[in-house]
Amino acid sequence: MTRVAAIDCGTNSIRLLVADADPATGTLRDLDRRMTIVRLGQGVDRTGRLAPEALERTFAACREYAEAVKAHGAERLRFVATSASRDAENRDDFVRGVLDILGVEPEVISGDQEAEFSFTGATKELTGRADIDRPCLVVDIGGGSTEFVVGDDHVRAARSVDVGCVRMTERHLVRDGAVTDPPTEAQVAAMRADIEAALDLAEQTVPLREARTLVGLAGSVTTVSAIAQELPEYDSAAIHHSRVSRDRVREITDWLLRSTHAERAAVPSMHPGRVDVIAAGALVLLSIMERTGAQEVVVSEHDILDGIAWSLA
Repeated sequence: MTRVAAIDCGTNSIRLLVADADPATGTLRDLDRRMTIVRLGQGVDRTGRLAPEALERTFAACREYAEAVKAHGAERLRFVATSASRDAENRDDFVRGVLDILGVEPEVISGDQEAEFSFTGATKELTGRADIDRPCLVVDIGGGSTEFVVGDDHVRAARSVDVGCVRMTERHLVRDGAVTDPPTEAQVAAMRADIEAALDLAEQTVPLREARTLVGLAGSVTTVSAIAQELPEYDSAAIHHSRVSRDRVREITDWLLRSTHAERAAVPSMHPGRVDVIAAGALVLLSIMERTGAQEVVVSEHDILDGIAWSLA
């Protein structure tokens, strides 16, 4: 048993997992799992730089996480940074700040590495289950990018494309510095076209339609599941390994794209940091289901963060 700490810093959120990993049984026992919305990717698509206020929000979360890692006595720590910090001109400011606070350099990983971690984290505990047909298509819908991975027990093909809930929102749904409330039909059509073009790119590398089971990861997918179940609050146990039909995803996406900020914020399971970006994330999920023909999505709370933890074990 090894006590490990994994940090995943994405475009929209930063997350921590401290866990005891047992390679012999293939189990991770959570000691501390938390998420903070920091919106590190604020404006990156437009400016090419990490905003000073976004960096400070991220460093504040890092200070909290450093205390938790120390308190739990983790033996190993790995910090992985994804889409926003890959794209930014001033990524060195980010690297220096994380190193000063946590004592480790953030690994700005490639999209393919990101996909590998996501697949391991999502599927390790599904191995051998009779209700999971192989191969699986794992889709990790992040803030800046979406990873597609097809595999059985191991990855067969992977591709990362630059569509995520934050990037799509900022590119298509923001006018005069504010999210359109609700978006126009033209805005939604332009976003849909962008997503479809990205799926065309993904399909050049990954046989999306060969998969027998679609596994969906990250906040957009888990929030859609929470809405589908009409949960009175966000409940990880109820969401993990839940299944949502394509018809239900379409119904929820249509509502999100018609709703106002206040209506979305009133959903009891909605994290405040997702209110403005959830409609774009749901549309990415729906587009994937329509492209692949998947009748349902198996929702996983275990994802790249768990994959990072396993890499330490």
